[in-house]
This record gives sequence, C-alpha cells and structure tokens, in this order.
Amino acid sequence: MYDCIVVGSGVAGVSAALTLKANGKDFLLLGSPELSGKVARAERILNYPGLSAVTGEEFRAALVRQLKDMEISVTDERVTGVYAMNGSFSLLTESGQAFESRTVILTTGVEAVKPVPGETEFVGRGVSYCATCDGFLYKGKTIAVVCTSARFEHEAEYLYKLAGKVYFVPLYKSPADLGEKAEKIVKKPLRIEGGMRVEKLVFDDRELPVDGIFMLKESVSPAVLVGGLETEEGHVRVHRDMSTNLKGLFAAGDCTGRPYQYAKAAGEGNVAAHSVCDFLAGARKA
Repeated sequence: MYDCIVVGSGVAGVSAALTLKANGKDFLLLGSPELSGKVARAERILNYPGLSAVTGEEFRAALVRQLKDMEISVTDERVTGVYAMNGSFSLLTESGQAFESRTVILTTGVEAVKPVPGETEFVGRGVSYCATCDGFLYKGKTIAVVCTSARFEHEAEYLYKLAGKVYFVPLYKSPADLGEKAEKIVKKPLRIEGGMRVEKLVFDDRELPVDGIFMLKESVSPAVLVGGLETEEGHVRVHRDMSTNLKGLFAAGDCTGRPYQYAKAAGEGNVAAHSVCDFLAGARKA
C-alpha cells in the first residue's frame, strides 16, 4: 500500500510529487508521461516566479526534466474511480488496475469538455467513463460512444467488438471508421434522457435509443470520481491545508477553483503534499 497516490500530472500534481519525494514518502503519480497538454499549448507564461516569458512547451519540458532528475516516474493510467475503504483508498483505472493508498491528492484539473446535460445524473445507471470496466455489461447491446479525443479511439474499438450496435460520436475531426455495425454522428449531443436508467441520447434532429452511453474524456468531475466528495460550482471544496470533507483525501490545482494559474497550482500541490505528510505522521502516532 502506498503512502499517497497523486491523481493527475499537471503542475499541481508534479509539485505534490516533488514534495512527497523530498519527504521520503512511498507514492505513485498517475497521469500522462507527457504531463499536461494544457501546459504545452500555452503561448507564453508570464507570471511564474523564476521563469521569464517561457512558452508552454518549454515549461512542460522543464517539468519533465525535473521529474527525471528527482527519479520520479509517471504511471500512465487514467483513474475512473476513487473509493474510501476503512482508513485507506482504492483507486481503479481504465486498464482494470487497482491501487491501494493511505492518502490521495486529486490534481485532476477542470473538465475541458463540459458534461452533457443528464450525464452526471445517470452515472452508474447507463453512463460510464471506463470501457474496460463496464464494456462487457453491454455485450450485444446498443450503445453510444461519445469520444473527446483520438487517444481514446482504441477504447471505442474495444466497445465496438462487444456491442451489437454502436453510435460513435467524436467531438473532434476524426477519420476513424469503426465498422459496419457502427454509425458515426458528427455533432454534439444535447442531453441524455431516461427513467431509472439511460434510455436515449438526444440530438437537435434525432433521438437515439440506447442501453448505455460511454463518455470517453480526459477528466471527469471530481464528484463523479469520488463518491461523497463535497464540491461547489463544479470545484472541490477544500480547507486551507487542501484537505477535503473525506479524511485522507486532499485536492490541489484547477480542480479546487479559480484562478486557473500555474503558480497557484504549484503552491497548492506543495501544501497538499505537506498536509499528507502531517496526516500520515498523525495516523502513525494514533
């Protein structure tokens, strides 16, 4: 079992990882080895202390080098669920991996693609974010796959092999053609409707009857990721020490609210990691 798992490899996640490393903790950094695409796309960063007008790619490359120098690796996994388990946490990923940790720091950023109306309400009732976790439940059934990036097309292909009928809805320009039992729809859905479970995906000109909907996206709402987590206007509610309402779970960076600034994210990641150290020290004394 790890002392801490950091979920997200943006600036806040990197900052937290560096601090945990400096304090000798056994931790895992989950995210993308390329770190944050948001950072890389920034034209210029003008207000980060010690760096003068660097490009986003220069900043990202510097973070990668710093992790390498500190011998910190990023485990390439996307977390689909965080579950409190009697004083520890279990984290499940899209590949089917499970990790155990005494504490968690959420640094998941904010959703680049806003939830479709009805999406959050039907999570666990026909809406899923994990193809490998829930795909087999829809073997031979009709599903919609709403995909926000080409990096998730392999998951859409996996679902295609299982389902009886697939409505493939890429929210980007995609040349992908899944096959004859898939229909590609190049427009944004308006809402998800149903009763006890999902029943249809609604567009401006048609309604698709479906048994399930897979939302394949970079990040999901923290409230969906962690059951019982208190949020406010879509952001994680935190105290000054970056703790949340769930004992042992901390949050930092854009997911805690505005301003969405790299300097703020780095500071919060540092504070969250120090709070984890204090929490673990207190737990060992108890």
